[in-house]
Amino acid sequence: MKETILQLLASFIGSAGFALLFQIRLKLLPWASMGGALTWGVYLLLSEGLKLGPFTANLVAAAFGALLAEFSARIWKVPSTLFFLPAVVSLIPGSTLYYTMYALAANQYEEASFYAGQTGYCAMGIAIGISLIWAAFKISTSIRTSRR
Repeated sequence: MKETILQLLASFIGSAGFALLFQIRLKLLPWASMGGALTWGVYLLLSEGLKLGPFTANLVAAAFGALLAEFSARIWKVPSTLFFLPAVVSLIPGSTLYYTMYALAANQYEEASFYAGQTGYCAMGIAIGISLIWAAFKISTSIRTSRR
């Protein structure tokens, strides 16, 4: 439990750093940072709690982050990107990418192949999860505007 709280705190701080990097307004900073912590919490629940694989856990967590960003953007009347980027930055598979490159440098090609596959699964899950939500919002917006 202590490790989970530490991970959520670290994702909150990391998301805040990215939000500051993108010059988010200070009044939105806590909300954008909380999005990162919540998205990481969903990932932890799925990957460690339900024992789902990296693809599925990242897909659902990224979809959650994108959905959270879209709703937050509507509440605060700002572009969803301000909430989206900090929300999904904690999902980026940095460790598996590092291990892939390390194994390649050490000429351990079988291990590099394994980690490259894991990195690919994570990246595809994130991309598909985001795309599903954005497509759904685009379709709903176009239906709403065509009815007017």
